[in-house]
Order: sequence, then structure tokens, then C-alpha cells
Amino acid sequence: MVHEPHEPHERVLYADEVFAIQGAVFEVNRQMGAGFLEAVYQECLALEFEARGIPFVAAKPLSLSYKGHPLKAFYVPDFICFDCIVCRTEGAS
Repeated sequence: MVHEPHEPHERVLYADEVFAIQGAVFEVNRQMGAGFLEAVYQECLALEFEARGIPFVAAKPLSLSYKGHPLKAFYVPDFICFDCIVCRTEGAS
């Protein structure tokens, strides 16, 4: 992948991985346009991640803690890509 390098003060963690995710998101947007509910974009994005070989897990509950105390509540992101990047989709409401 070739993309514009970042200045030292603009370093992005996991830049190549984020670039790949952005490409998938832009392709879904190009194909589907605006106006659908979030579930539609989630399904399309999962298909696009698969097509591009982007490793992901959908709707995996993550445990939370507050000041060292585990919480009963969980956070469920739409996707976790590359085992380290949390992705959230948004659709029309």
C-alpha cells in the first residue's frame, strides 16, 4: 500500500491497518450511498472486510473496569479489526 507519509508529529498508530479499513469503508459508502440503517452498513462492511482480507470480529463483548473494579456492563463494538482497532458504524436514524 502506498499512501502519503505522516510527519513525525502526526504519527498514526497502525497506519497501514487504518488505511485498509478506511478503503473498505469508502467502498461500502460508494456502493450503498447514504440513508440505510446501521445494520445494512455493518453487513456490507463485514463482506468488504472479508473480500479485502481484513481480519475482524463482529460484536465481540469487551469487559470494562473502573479504577481497577470490573464492571457488570460490557462494551460491544461493531467490529474489532486486526485484533487492535475498534470500529463503529453509523447509519440513518
